[in-house]
Amino acid sequence: NRMDQSVTIRAHGTDPNGRSQIISTVTAEFTEGATRIPVQISLPAELRERVSLFDIGGQTSAAAVSLTGNSLLRREVALISEGADREGLELLSPLHFIAKAYAPSAELLSGDLTTLLPANPDLVVLADIAKLSKTEETALGQWVAEGGLLLRFAGPRLAASDLSRSAEHPLMPVRLRAGGRTVGGAMSWGAPKSLAAFSPNSPFFGLEIPDDVRVSAQVLAQPDPSLSQRVIAMLADGTPLVTRKQSGKGQIVLFHVTANAEWSSLPLSGLFVQMLERLSQSVAGSQPDTASLQGTIWQPSQMLSAQGQLEPATRLAGIAAEKLFDAPLSAEIRPGLYTHAKEQVARNVIATDSRFLPAVWPNGTNLRGLSDRSERPLGGWCLMLSLLILLVDVLATLSLSGRLVSTAAVLCLLATLSNIRPASAQDDTATHEQTRDGLEGAVVSEKAWQASSQLTLAYVVTGNRQVDSISKAGLDGLSQTLFARTSVEPAAPVGLDLERDTLTFYPLLYWPMTADQPTPSSKAYRKINGFLKSGGMIVFDTRDGDIAGFGTSSPNALKLQKITYGIDIPALEPMPQDHVLTRAFYLLQDFPGRYTQPDIWLEAAPQAIEKAEGMPFRNLNDGVSPVVIGANDWAAAWAVDAQGRQMFPIGRNASQSRQRELAYRFGVNLVMHVLTGNYKSDQVHVPALLDRLGQ
Repeated sequence: NRMDQSVTIRAHGTDPNGRSQIISTVTAEFTEGATRIPVQISLPAELRERVSLFDIGGQTSAAAVSLTGNSLLRREVALISEGADREGLELLSPLHFIAKAYAPSAELLSGDLTTLLPANPDLVVLADIAKLSKTEETALGQWVAEGGLLLRFAGPRLAASDLSRSAEHPLMPVRLRAGGRTVGGAMSWGAPKSLAAFSPNSPFFGLEIPDDVRVSAQVLAQPDPSLSQRVIAMLADGTPLVTRKQSGKGQIVLFHVTANAEWSSLPLSGLFVQMLERLSQSVAGSQPDTASLQGTIWQPSQMLSAQGQLEPATRLAGIAAEKLFDAPLSAEIRPGLYTHAKEQVARNVIATDSRFLPAVWPNGTNLRGLSDRSERPLGGWCLMLSLLILLVDVLATLSLSGRLVSTAAVLCLLATLSNIRPASAQDDTATHEQTRDGLEGAVVSEKAWQASSQLTLAYVVTGNRQVDSISKAGLDGLSQTLFARTSVEPAAPVGLDLERDTLTFYPLLYWPMTADQPTPSSKAYRKINGFLKSGGMIVFDTRDGDIAGFGTSSPNALKLQKITYGIDIPALEPMPQDHVLTRAFYLLQDFPGRYTQPDIWLEAAPQAIEKAEGMPFRNLNDGVSPVVIGANDWAAAWAVDAQGRQMFPIGRNASQSRQRELAYRFGVNLVMHVLTGNYKSDQVHVPALLDRLGQ
């Protein structure tokens, strides 16, 4: 619910000397209610690859830091094919599916080897290329030996050539068989073959093989003693599908099928993308997806502290990829950087797909912020103390001089004379007449004068005879309970007409809601607002707790909304568990009437008031809630007939007497709260209350 706010996002990286610095900053403007704002930082490729983390300026927290790992390092992949005889047939292009697989995470380079190798790409893809010049073979072999990854795919050209037939070619992982090929150089079967499960030694181990992947043609490897060690994927009949060999610091990999869908449906599946991702993990680049990481172990490299600082990871065990990315953060899985081979990934406190939503707290929850308690000004107390010290000094001086007695007598005389003013019988009569005839602009009735000398509970006359009779009987029963259990001795309750009667002399006004009662006039609203401002309380009862709660659209609730539109009602809140109304006379947690609807609403406490440490409730020393709103039909629960018998059944079976007793106790607490205010909120009562609560 904050107003507009700006946040500074900073990109951190290293300079050419390896020192950390802020590379770029950008400001995000959050409007009120916004939870996600797109922010863009444009950097040259060289600077972008130096970025190691982003953070929020001015925030020293791990949640304000986002580590990048290798996610900003885009691989350079050189795509090379032979000729363009199928130009325009995109799906049949040998490089189409490879380009689609690498496009999200790599910079794609196209051209010939002579042009691309000097740019030192991270990975070179040869799609169905059988012949290279001597110069190209030498340059490509040297590039692989220095750590490059050469990825080759079979095809009609490779199958028809003599490449790696009689002897293993330096740029091929295995020898190929010359015989047993069909037209176009591929061997045919009666039915397409599926893939076999990947072995634990394969880089593809852990990947799920779709059931619909089928291979209809391939180039075959020549059997030899080293073939089994170089096969990293095979078909169900045991024939090699993908082979690999080490060459210097680099690797050479051959897919024995085409890079398009001519010989197999592999390029059409997600498995193809995951296999390419697994093969290229040894090349610096973007973070691979979770599926492609399965079966690998990642070592902690640097951990993120609670203050958002990177610290070296010491004595921490490796973590399986499945746990690293799927399990929540814990003492074992901490936010930071994790490495596997040459790949580095980041685990942040807040994931990229996290959503921030406003917290919704249940009724009765006490919320406390992280900010310090508000300061209490002591200037007034210090001034009072200085005046007292000055007064003591004056009195001591007068006492030493022998003038204290006579001075005190003069001061007492002046104080007495200052309170004497002329008065006459006419003034007293005028005051009496003003009080009797002019109070609130209404005629003071005889029952009002009687109420001025004896405590009287009152109810609003609604015009519905049945409801009004229940209100009178209910307050009569409550008055009898007060007389029997407390020192309060109320007179018989009275019904008030808001248009004619004076409200001032009644501490509590019970107002039941009916759908057809008239809306008060402006004159009545002025009297009601004056009654509330002078310390009176109105108990609004919609009497529909059996079918609705406060705020719903029952006929009585709608009438309540319409009537209260002209009343100065303060901000409301559900009755908190520490409100003084819960202990004004009885200790209560439930406030039933004929019904047990839990929602009781009254004036909200000031936000600055907090509990004292070690105390069970807040220190609310002033004020009485001017309104109490509920739906439990309390008058029906209190109501008694002329013989003192309850008029209406409430609750069920054995719970009936308990529910009625709680209803009477709530009524007693209401009246005691009106009469004594927040007297029971004083901290002096804490020991006794704790003793009664058994704490």
